[in-house]
Amino acid sequence: MTARETEIIRLIKKEVKPALGCTEPIAVALSAAKAVEIMEERCKGCCSGWRLTADFSINVEVSGNILKNGMGVGIPGTGMIGLYIAAALGAVCGKSEYGLEVLHDLDAQSIARAKELVEHKRVNVSIADTPHKLYVKAGISIGNEHKASAVIEDDHDNIVETWFDGNILLSAHKETAYDTDNGGISGKDLTVHEIYDFATSAAFEDISFILESRALNLTLAQEGLKGDYGLKVGRTIHAADNREVFGNDFMSYAMALTAAASDARMAGCTLPAMSNSGSGNQGITVTMPVIAYALKYGTDDETLSRALVLSHLVAIHIKGYLGKLSALCGCVIASTGSSCGIVYLRGGGYPHVCSAIKNMIGNITGMVCDGAKVGCAMKVASGVSSAIQSAVLAMEGTCISEHDGIIEKDIEKTIRNLGRIGSVGMQNTDSMILDIMVCK
Repeated sequence: MTARETEIIRLIKKEVKPALGCTEPIAVALSAAKAVEIMEERCKGCCSGWRLTADFSINVEVSGNILKNGMGVGIPGTGMIGLYIAAALGAVCGKSEYGLEVLHDLDAQSIARAKELVEHKRVNVSIADTPHKLYVKAGISIGNEHKASAVIEDDHDNIVETWFDGNILLSAHKETAYDTDNGGISGKDLTVHEIYDFATSAAFEDISFILESRALNLTLAQEGLKGDYGLKVGRTIHAADNREVFGNDFMSYAMALTAAASDARMAGCTLPAMSNSGSGNQGITVTMPVIAYALKYGTDDETLSRALVLSHLVAIHIKGYLGKLSALCGCVIASTGSSCGIVYLRGGGYPHVCSAIKNMIGNITGMVCDGAKVGCAMKVASGVSSAIQSAVLAMEGTCISEHDGIIEKDIEKTIRNLGRIGSVGMQNTDSMILDIMVCK
């Protein structure tokens, strides 16, 4: 394995990881869990049973984007939505060592205690004054006696600062971005051409780990098809009674599987998703259309691995120009990745991959993110439909012209245009969406 291949694999493993629950409230739970661990470590022997005392409280400050994506989404196992219960669960049963699976040890007793904290108004959530799109600060207090806090910035599991009783314990703000000084790369450091070359030429044994995406997300999709989750978008598309509308072909199968996984996850299913760029829904949308194709047509594991690596990396690359959170719906980026994966599975080469990306950017750019919620499954289904359409057109030699809209002849310029729209052009849109949501 070359040094560059090692860097790319390291990037994949950084951005593609299991996550239990929507990652915005999970970031809140993780921050709260870390603050509690600090309190436990520093108060050994002097404050026994402090989590049961009447003066125990949790104070959470979050960026607007965290609030937007956390206020309406289901929290695993609770039947509740929002950041209040997420913070309480993190404090009651969370373990920071689990990262985005911080609530792995969730049980009925923990849920009951967390609900009690919320009901007694011992959890407070407010908007932080911060330039960071992704920011969480959770503070734990025992009256005026002791206080502990933990701060997350820029990545959902990136704890950059911890405090106890006014004393800073950790300060690592310079490490919020991927550490390029230590040999790391970010999504923006790649190109589509390099991604394609890596996905098609890397040794299978070096990339076979990506098949864990299939294991986790397919299990979640199957649960979504069986259970009564959210809007039941996937289950409805898959239902035999609706085949006269949706048919029984690959497109309907891919839409059903992908939407079903999102249905389950957004409604609080306790199964983890394999995330991409800090988002479980993006991880689902990046992988499930590709997996659906492999299931439908009997693709072998090596070919599927290469398609999944291509899909994941294209999404990571595009996301590098947008940031972790923006006003642009993540399924636009994720479904662009899966379109590339489908192109590869259908025998396409690098030019076809570029055409698929341009077709996607010329089609569903502008789909807004109005928070994480059960309705995301509908956007996911729309993204899958567009991904398959774009892939098929690309394979037929059809590509949106550089004379159209934001599409340019150069694929990297086209991607940068999308990034500018999502990260700069839609900032006012982001603020307006949040204003509407909090004022309802």
